[in-house]
Amino acid sequence: MLRRLITAKPIVRIMESHSGLTGLIIEHTKVEVNGKKEEFDGIWSSSLTDSTCKGKPDIEAVDLTTRLQDLTNILECTTKPIIYDGDTGGLTEHFVFTVRTLERNGISAVIIEDKVGLKKNSLFGTEVRQTLATIPDFCEKISKGKQAQVTKEFMIIARLESLIAGFPVSNALERAFAYVKAGADGVMIHSKEKSGNDIKEFCLKFRIEYKDIPIILVPTTYNQFTEDELHEWGANIIIYANHMLRASYPAMFKVATTILENERSKEADALCMPIKQILELVPGTK
Repeated sequence: MLRRLITAKPIVRIMESHSGLTGLIIEHTKVEVNGKKEEFDGIWSSSLTDSTCKGKPDIEAVDLTTRLQDLTNILECTTKPIIYDGDTGGLTEHFVFTVRTLERNGISAVIIEDKVGLKKNSLFGTEVRQTLATIPDFCEKISKGKQAQVTKEFMIIARLESLIAGFPVSNALERAFAYVKAGADGVMIHSKEKSGNDIKEFCLKFRIEYKDIPIILVPTTYNQFTEDELHEWGANIIIYANHMLRASYPAMFKVATTILENERSKEADALCMPIKQILELVPGTK
């Protein structure tokens, strides 16, 4: 389904989900803008939000088996394709089994980043140590993963961390070209810079070499650009990578502090949906 969406739509819009409830929201949220219906096209299973929901740091501490339970909950609530955040992919010898497991469970794609060692979130940038894998090693991981998959539909997408690690766009392009030749079905370029200039430069130069390979962007820091503008650069998929969790935490924290401050829940009612509405939220409860 994901491949068909990429072919059919100028921009595939993906939203982060970390639970069955967030999956339901993404499945059913639709708006009308200027007479046109808009909705999310798919789901991003984020390692950051999965880890945070479990009170764990985003360092690949939550294993695939545990995350698969969350994915199962989401899959039961949605018909939309899911892209799995595979972090570094782990050892190449382990990654082949990850690919088979994800594919068997109905996941559409996995994104793996070209870093090694203890994972540190990319948005830390050079504040923490970010060590890139060698190009040959990461190419081998991609190649072995592609050999392991059973169907042609499953996608392995290479996530480029050059800009995060402080390297120039030229380094990211060198790696991107190599990863595509190794079999990557798409490339995701990441940056913590707010201007978006480095991302735009990468996209325009990559498109000179590859017209049809999907480019995936995660505009968390350069969020001033619209989807149409990012598409003009050459982007195919836009991932809103952590917004459901970032929206829910402040709301829950506010309710908790309001109850403590007032020693009752009356004042918190204005911050909460009616209990009848929550009872009827999931079909079959009543």
